[in-house]
Amino acid sequence: MGRQYDPPVMALFTRAVSSGCGSATSQTGPFYCFADQKVYINLLFFEQIEEQLGAGGDFAYAYVIAHEVGHHVQYLLGTLTDVSQAQRRLSKKESNRLNVRLELQADFYAGIWAYHNNKMYNSLEEGDIEEGLNAAAAIGNDRLQMLLQGYTVPDAFNHGTSAQRTRWLKKGATADRVSDGDTFSQNYVAL
Repeated sequence: MGRQYDPPVMALFTRAVSSGCGSATSQTGPFYCFADQKVYINLLFFEQIEEQLGAGGDFAYAYVIAHEVGHHVQYLLGTLTDVSQAQRRLSKKESNRLNVRLELQADFYAGIWAYHNNKMYNSLEEGDIEEGLNAAAAIGNDRLQMLLQGYTVPDAFNHGTSAQRTRWLKKGATADRVSDGDTFSQNYVAL
């Protein structure tokens, strides 16, 4: 896109970590902090999605990391700042919907990373994309809410459904342009 890419720093943790965005415990999954431009990876999260959700594998883990780096790309492009400012003026429901768009775009960015990485290094093995799609499906809000409480509350979704997450990861894995990942101009229901 003709811009300078400044890579984020990756910080690994298991029990607790302090970030520019505050403290996090082992209950927190991987996250990106724009204040210090770091990707925080809770290594226990990988065990959890494998053991409790059946979504393991090297590419599943790469997808999770690439998703968080996708948030860094959003920061560099100004998307995170724009969304954060807009969310301050919105109801909780509308703020969640805007966050879903942000998360689905990060899924798309994870897919486009895989596409370009494979194009440059022939890095994907048979079954890798399926591992990523399985992980995306496993951590969809609808699936997680059903597992935790036995029912879903769509207005409380803030990362997207399993179907949405897999659709945007798959779309990114077959796209070669970042601009194909515009989750903000589409009708919310069509995401």
